Amino acid sequence: MKELKHLNKYLLKYRGRLLLGMFITIIATVFKLVVPMKVGDSVDVVRKKVNGEITDMAFVETELLKNILLILGATLLTALFTFIMRQTIIIVSRKIEFDLKNEIFQHYQKLSLGFYKQNRTGDLMNRISEDVSKVRMYVGPAIMYSTTTITLFVVVISYMFYTAPILTLYAIAPLPVLSIAVYRLSITIHKRSTIVQQYLSKLTTFTQESFSGIAVIKAYGIEPRTNNEFVALSEGSKDKNIDLAKVQALFFPLMVLLIGVSNILVIYIGGSRYISGQIQDFGTIVEFLIYVNMLTWPVAIVGWVTSMIQQAEASQKRINEFLSTEPAIANTVLEATPIKGKIAFNNLTFTYDDTNITALKNISFKVNPGETLAIIGNTGSGKSTILELIGRLYDVPEGQLTVDQTSITQLNLDSLRSSIGYVPQDAFLFSDSIKNNIRFGKEEASEEEVIAAAKKASVHKNIIGFSKGYETILGERGITLSGGQKQRVSIARAIIKDPKILLFDDCLSAVDTETEEEIIQNIHKISANKTTIIVSHRISSAKNADKIIVLDDGKIIQQGTHNELVNTEGYYKELYSKQLLEKEM
Repeated sequence: MKELKHLNKYLLKYRGRLLLGMFITIIATVFKLVVPMKVGDSVDVVRKKVNGEITDMAFVETELLKNILLILGATLLTALFTFIMRQTIIIVSRKIEFDLKNEIFQHYQKLSLGFYKQNRTGDLMNRISEDVSKVRMYVGPAIMYSTTTITLFVVVISYMFYTAPILTLYAIAPLPVLSIAVYRLSITIHKRSTIVQQYLSKLTTFTQESFSGIAVIKAYGIEPRTNNEFVALSEGSKDKNIDLAKVQALFFPLMVLLIGVSNILVIYIGGSRYISGQIQDFGTIVEFLIYVNMLTWPVAIVGWVTSMIQQAEASQKRINEFLSTEPAIANTVLEATPIKGKIAFNNLTFTYDDTNITALKNISFKVNPGETLAIIGNTGSGKSTILELIGRLYDVPEGQLTVDQTSITQLNLDSLRSSIGYVPQDAFLFSDSIKNNIRFGKEEASEEEVIAAAKKASVHKNIIGFSKGYETILGERGITLSGGQKQRVSIARAIIKDPKILLFDDCLSAVDTETEEEIIQNIHKISANKTTIIVSHRISSAKNADKIIVLDDGKIIQQGTHNELVNTEGYYKELYSKQLLEKEM
């Protein structure tokens, strides 16, 4: 159970509630013992009346009535305390589930982009949902039933030994066999539970990717192939679940068999000892039969709890694998650091660890607050990498990147990122209203601020054209909007934030040239006191920048103003002439 040690901090956090729940469990279990005792007493009273040892019928009736009332009262009290017990311990398990999910989610957010490139979304989702649910069974039902079982065993067997020690030994003789069987089965359950969870992750990943890419699947008409792949995965998952179920199915028949053996031993040995006079009261045999059957559920619970713990161990191990992953980007400065926006790259070289591709090679340039830098280059030339490094989505292994003449690693990470308005190339919108998607840049923004930002991004007219306007709910990843509309909503989200640094990563590729010109003019107005970097394939987006750099294969091959570059032979002039010709045509 070493993997489950991670949960000890939560058990300690809620120790008061757990101890109260365990105490109530013990009280409920003690009340259960009243029933067999009073049933045994009632049997003895009836036997004595039948044998003529008691002649007063009124006494018999009084004793039986008293026993019935005690049995009824004990049963009601047991039910009440059992209800309180479940309300206490199960609620604690839900609180721990809540805390663990939050811990995992917060850790996910700290991990770098490289982590998400190496791990599939479906697997991440499965660990925070299905695996956490398995773990909850350990901190809830497993603890509750374990407490019940231990208390019942201690109290019942102690009383049985006190009443008839020899008969008790025979009655509990099958239990060691049960213990060995449970131990052996638990090992197998642990192994098979791990495999089942792995298959569930594969299924979750496959379905998540299929739903996200449903447009591509339909466009290529590959629904049958996709369905066949899903069926194959489902078959594998089904087979592994059946393998697990086969082992788990051995528990209960084994419990029933052993309890049945105990009953036979109690009847035979108890009857023999009663006939020989070694047991005085016939009610003792009846009591023992009830006690043995009372132990049936706790004995069965031993197997079930063991199974739950083994599954929780397997799931917590999967969770711990990610929780033990150290974030590649560490916030080394705890104090807030004010950001003005002066950015400098000095002989910077960057290689992606996952692909071993060197995206930037000995890059050097500066951008001052209030200036606009445009970056032009072919696909794969390293343009987007520059923006990712400024947002410190990756750390710089070679060379230097400074903000306000301070190494980017020596700035408070939250301060840095909160001062940046970033518009990615692939605009991502959440399944929420358009208004809330824009407010993502500034949560407390008023409706007037939202509309103003939308106007600056030239998307206001589109939004008010929808039947619900700004309250229009977008589909997953903003599928309700066109590509250009998604880009402009994403731009509005960055503008409303009013950051010190604005980063635009080819975010106007899906809009027409007229709208692009309008947005560029608006960006030029709002970026008067900001550091602005525009990545683009279009000269029209870059021509008004204070400085332009041209990248090719991770190197700066040209830099200067628009007028300087169009009058210089090279990539920029060729691209300008080509795009000018396309516009005229």
